[in-house]
Formats: sequence, C-alpha cells, structure tokens
Amino acid sequence: MTDFPVTLITGGSSGIGAAAARLLLNRGHRVAVTGRDKARLDQAAESLGRPAELLTFVADATDHDQVARAVEATVSAFGRLDTAVANAGFSTGGSLADGDPAAWRRMVLTNVLGPALLIRACLPALRETRGRIVLVGSVAGFIWSPGNLYGATKWAVTGLAENTRRMVTGDGVGVTLIAPGRVETPFWDPYGGAPEGPMLTADQVAESIAWAVGQPVGVDVNTVVVRPTGQPN
Repeated sequence: MTDFPVTLITGGSSGIGAAAARLLLNRGHRVAVTGRDKARLDQAAESLGRPAELLTFVADATDHDQVARAVEATVSAFGRLDTAVANAGFSTGGSLADGDPAAWRRMVLTNVLGPALLIRACLPALRETRGRIVLVGSVAGFIWSPGNLYGATKWAVTGLAENTRRMVTGDGVGVTLIAPGRVETPFWDPYGGAPEGPMLTADQVAESIAWAVGQPVGVDVNTVVVRPTGQPN
C-alpha cells in the first residue's frame, strides 16, 4: 500500500473538481477523477501534464456500477483510498414555474443520487484507511431561493452530509460538507453568464477542500460555508 494519500473526485474534468485535482496533485496526493465526457477528461488530464499520479475514468455519477468500478480501479492502482470528493453537480437554470422538466431528472439524480452512490461505493475502502468523505454542496443548501429546484437538491446534500456523518461515527471516517457561495465556473452557463457581484474562484474553493482533507487524524470538520467577501445571501 502506498504511503501517499489517495483522493477520488467525481466531476473532476472542469471547475471546482479540476481545481481540486490540480491542488491535491501539487500537494503529493495520488488523484483519480471521473467525468461523463471523455474528451473533457482528456483535456483536463493534458492540462495537468498527464502525471503518473493521476487516473481518469469515464463514469456517470448517477450510475452505481460505473462509480463502483472507478473506486475499485483506484484502489487497485494506488493501493488505498483516503478521500472521496462528491463534486459532480450542475444546475439547469430556470425555476419551478418556467424551467425545463426534461432536464430536471438528470440534475436531481446527479446532485442527490450521485453523492449517495459514491458514499455507497467508497465506504469499505475509507473504513480501512479511516478516511474522509467530502460533499460539495452550496450556500443554496442553507438559504431559501424562490422556485429553485437546484437549491432543493443542495438542501438534500446538506442533509445527506449529516446523515452520513451519523452513520460512520463508529468507523473513524470523517464527513465534511463544503458549501460555497458564488463561484466563477461553467455552472452559470445555463443562466446566460455569471451574475454581477463578488465571486470565488474554483481554486479558492479547492483550497477549502484541501484544508478539510488535510485535517489531522481524529479531527472531523463537518460543515464549511465559504462565500466571497461581500456576497449578501
């Protein structure tokens, strides 16, 4: 078993996931990332220089078999798994009054079922290493936003984090919810671009993820809400 920490990140081909992969690689982690789009995964790997410490897997976060195979392959290649980061997620834009119902299903499945499937697949390996689960939620999972189904999915992630923490308290596994405010990523594309006002960068959110991952053994930081200075809600 390698002495280097090993982290698996879903939705790691762009945005926060790609930034977290880059930062953790720079800090000595072995990193595996998943994504649905092979071309985007390959592009992300190229941007990182395709190091031997990086694995990429084409896997849909809503497909349990694909997620489980990615976890198994990571453990097989690197000998262990220390952290699983459930980062895959997106918004369809619009509201319950005018949004696209055909797009809601994949959003709900990705944002809510996806983290649950990752937890299910990675728990045996994390119990062995007394590792950590990181769920990337949102400030939208703590505040009410009129008609916002995306926000409702992030409320579900907030609840999932605490439900999971209570389930694994006897296993030595930590659970951290990272809930960022507005972040400058492709998330805003369905809305026609980012709103005016202060924004975090993906790299800044990645720092929060790395901070949680780097906590000493026995320390379980559970909820980190991080906003850009000046975001009112």
